[in-house]
Amino acid sequence: MNRRELLKTCAASALPLTLFPTASAAGGRARLRSALCAYSFRTALQAKKMSYHDLVRLAVDTGIDGLDLTVYWFPDVSDEFLYPLKQLAYKNGVEIYSISIRTDMCKAPGDAAAKEFTEVKKWVDAAAKLGAGHIRVFGGTVPKGTSEDEAAGWVVELLKRSADYAGSRGVVLGLENHGGITEKAERIVDIVKRVNSPWVGVNLDTGNFKRDVYKQVEIIVPYAVNVQVKAEIQDETGTHEADWNRVGSMLQRASYKGYLALEYEAAKAAETEVPPLLEKLKKVCKMYSA
Repeated sequence: MNRRELLKTCAASALPLTLFPTASAAGGRARLRSALCAYSFRTALQAKKMSYHDLVRLAVDTGIDGLDLTVYWFPDVSDEFLYPLKQLAYKNGVEIYSISIRTDMCKAPGDAAAKEFTEVKKWVDAAAKLGAGHIRVFGGTVPKGTSEDEAAGWVVELLKRSADYAGSRGVVLGLENHGGITEKAERIVDIVKRVNSPWVGVNLDTGNFKRDVYKQVEIIVPYAVNVQVKAEIQDETGTHEADWNRVGSMLQRASYKGYLALEYEAAKAAETEVPPLLEKLKKVCKMYSA
């Protein structure tokens, strides 16, 4: 095949930007990659006993592919902080593919919503500088005296504005199932569909639903643009070991292509528990990418 024929073939097979569901849009087999959420080491990061540079080194030592950097302990978003971190990750073959931020999008149009939008823009710019293609965002809590439907409309409008800006920087926003307005899978799907943007999907957290856990996970898997897995789940019957094989099977059926990031929140020390869990995660990624 000559160069001209190759270019024609590539052009014909190029995937257009489509609306979500996202996981199965490309078809074919699933492609899962292993990652770690910085939040897993929140105690050490907050106490400054660990740095984000240390997380890059940990990724190398454990053989995972990427990092989802929870930004709560970033000293700032200056080039002096972001670029050396990006350089270290690149030189070590570790992808900083995502950052996770706090947002509350249940804001009526006005000053509060404008302030939230400004904050999202700041983090989109930071993600772009780091080379991260994804940002985890929260929907927020329904204010007292406000109906869930009205608050969902506010989230839709703010996410639309945020998606327009994020898309201009090549960054996807993942709305997490994180209680509040995003407590139920059906509401999350409703919001994402109404936003109707190729730059917005779902950041699926397998440990955040508190009832009908795996049923709700399955509902939002087709809309997932990032997946965070917990070591445990909690439901109406208590605390249980998370079934990663069950989640992996769902992702495989949906042809999910992307990261599975361990977000460790169990009681035992992360320093001892995270490395073996990452070994398990790598095996799950390999098994369900087939």
